[in-house]
Amino acid sequence: MKEILVLVFAAASLTDALKEIAASWEIAGGESVVFNFAASSLLARQIREGAPADLFLSADEAQMDGLERAGLVVPGTRRSVLSNTLVVVVPADSTLRIASERDLAGKGVERIALAEPTSVPVGVYSKKFFERVGIWDALAPKVVPTENARATLAAVESGNVDAGIVYRTDAAISKHVRIAFEIPAAMGPAISYPFALVKGAPRETEARRFLAYIGSPAARAVFVRYGFLVKD
Repeated sequence: MKEILVLVFAAASLTDALKEIAASWEIAGGESVVFNFAASSLLARQIREGAPADLFLSADEAQMDGLERAGLVVPGTRRSVLSNTLVVVVPADSTLRIASERDLAGKGVERIALAEPTSVPVGVYSKKFFERVGIWDALAPKVVPTENARATLAAVESGNVDAGIVYRTDAAISKHVRIAFEIPAAMGPAISYPFALVKGAPRETEARRFLAYIGSPAARAVFVRYGFLVKD
């Protein structure tokens, strides 16, 4: 069995695509990769506290900005690689009809799962959007906060909430939810996934190689297949 050489801290929403990309990388002779998937805010905090990460793949620019200001990102390695869109999901057997984001404020929706809106990227993106369209105050009392987008998806799948807000890519992997409404990219927040090498990375050489591979045409094709929007 190969020795694990590259430790990647990555946003939970990247889980499925990155696992496939890493498998292809290793089959092609690349170093073994292990992932720590969680909310970007939690991962950034772990890195600030000294966790031995090689790469940080964030779901928003703010978390990367914080690490960069702290001198924890290797200059010149940061790249904003992907984008995404927000969707409202409901359990697959739900009879709720949500034709717009404003329907979430209606009486038919009592509980809305949303990743922590003060820190977790998908929650922050969602809150900013709802504030901009003037309905956050009506939605806030209904919000059931979760750890990340995948936890939100699980809450909707279980039927414990009426609806949830996740990335389109999260909704695409579940057979137990349906997309009730997609917030058009032109209307929604500017979602951006920056990737970078962590300062003092224990396996810097190997991490640089995997970071380059993530930006390769083969890896980009995988991201597209999972529903991500790939930046030029």
